[in-house]
Amino acid sequence: MLPPRALVGMVHVAALPGSPGARLSVARIAAQAADEARVLAECGFEGIIVENMHDRPYVRAPHGPETVAAMTVAAQAVRDAAPRATLGVQVLSNGEREALAIALAVGASFVRCESFVFAHVGDEGLMADAAAGPLLRYRRAIGAERVRVLCDVKKKHASHAITGDVSVGEAVRAAEFFLADGVIVTGVATGRPASVEDVREARGATRLPVAVGSGVTPEQVAALFDAGADALIVGSSIKRGGRWDRPVDAVRCRALARAVRSARR
Repeated sequence: MLPPRALVGMVHVAALPGSPGARLSVARIAAQAADEARVLAECGFEGIIVENMHDRPYVRAPHGPETVAAMTVAAQAVRDAAPRATLGVQVLSNGEREALAIALAVGASFVRCESFVFAHVGDEGLMADAAAGPLLRYRRAIGAERVRVLCDVKKKHASHAITGDVSVGEAVRAAEFFLADGVIVTGVATGRPASVEDVREARGATRLPVAVGSGVTPEQVAALFDAGADALIVGSSIKRGGRWDRPVDAVRCRALARAVRSARR
């Protein structure tokens, strides 16, 4: 799906129709997403995830048809703009079924699921149900088995007091037992670095691919790969000023790609 030590960039599409921040037409949203995808591909990113992070404040699934339709258009635009990149889809919040349907429609390779195993309290409220069972049955029902599911463990923007007795390693083992295709380790919030110790613990708990999903900067790349990360997912440090809500910055993208190439050597 992704090469070893892969670099994956986030395309945070502009606020979609129906969300409080919506200002642009779907065509314009898709065009902006395609422009950012081209920058990432030209700078050497092997993967791209399309995500609706600008749709804050988030609501839990099910999501409306306007969200699914607009995300499909944007994801297809990214697919067309960067056809050689491995494409992923995430729909916030708890929109893994919607993401899976979008991925199937546009030929994406994977989805990101933040609530695959265990319960937690997110800033959207209580997320009491694990997605693994229903999601993998839905994947089978629509014939999307080729679309992989990468799942967060101890997801960011959440309290894990409910599962305070469950270590990162045990959460990873549970995800593997529930047939995840890979796991993602993050910091406590967007742009906040993941603990190298958490990455090392996750790596020691599974043979699945382990990705790091927040706070990656060029300075951290070597340590994260040394700890066992198979992929780095980046959405803040590659943007202007290092802020997730700003456009992709080619200079920052190239700096991160150079750090990854150096670490691979």
